[in-house]
Amino acid sequence: MVNVWEVLLDFLFPPHCPLCHAYVETRGSWCPNCLTEALQPHRLPLSVPMQAVLADAWALGVYKDSLRDLIRHLKYQGQRSNLIYIEQFLQAAGEQAAVRKFLSGVNLAVPVPLYPAKEKQRGFNQAELIFGKFLAGQNLPLRRGLSRTRATRPMYELNGRERAENLQHVFAVTEKDMLQGKDVLLVDDILTTGATMVECARTLKGAGARSVQALVLASDHKI
Repeated sequence: MVNVWEVLLDFLFPPHCPLCHAYVETRGSWCPNCLTEALQPHRLPLSVPMQAVLADAWALGVYKDSLRDLIRHLKYQGQRSNLIYIEQFLQAAGEQAAVRKFLSGVNLAVPVPLYPAKEKQRGFNQAELIFGKFLAGQNLPLRRGLSRTRATRPMYELNGRERAENLQHVFAVTEKDMLQGKDVLLVDDILTTGATMVECARTLKGAGARSVQALVLASDHKI
């Protein structure tokens, strides 16, 4: 049955690619060239602290242009309408052999947590919102295995030493038994210095996780 509302919506606001704004067939789609440009799964370089607790880390795209804008508008302006583009992006990523192989090495996913007051203000945890549907399609359960026990200073205004101090003892395990002997996938929207991932992974391994790998939607780091 035709959805009259969707037909009307497409008539009034024709679907377009989020990067070049060319008209596309269905809402949420990218034009082929722009999707190819944005979708660049790649292994992330691991610093010495990251190597101590992370077995591997991947990003599905580069943090620039349309992908950066989609994340920022979702994260800071609450534009959930951007999720349909992200979901299509993730669906295409899941069809790539390198991504499927990477995901085959884990059996449980955990989102990087927000401090409860911050999540209440934002209305969602962006890591959970971005990856929830995608991971369900990959038959990977997404569990809130970590909590953030206190508020922290914004990371962008801190140097390396201050970032480490800012995150010290800030994460706690919510269900220790759930993590025992598991190969855990830690997910977040972006990776910058990796300081947050290091502390989360250290906490997960301290609770009995056999290994921890990281997956982010985008990063500007490349090997």
